[in-house]
Amino acid sequence: MCLAVPGRILGIQGEESLWRTGRVDFGGVIKEVSLACVPDAQPGEYVIVHAGVAISRLDQEEASRMLESLRSIDGLSEPGGEGA
Repeated sequence: MCLAVPGRILGIQGEESLWRTGRVDFGGVIKEVSLACVPDAQPGEYVIVHAGVAISRLDQEEASRMLESLRSIDGLSEPGGEGA
């Protein structure tokens, strides 16, 4: 199963589109990801990241919905969570 996760771009490095990277915040975890597939992405925007590569942009509303869904799934596996 593949998983792509939404994150917010904090900053961008590089000028050439194939080599651009961004510091992306995944709810407090910050990772460097490739922005080659989303050359028009800008700091403050949300992207979907799979295997270290941002594969698409999305609006803040959709990102919030996805993050909330992921949080609810995480709560199901914790002791005392909904699934316990």
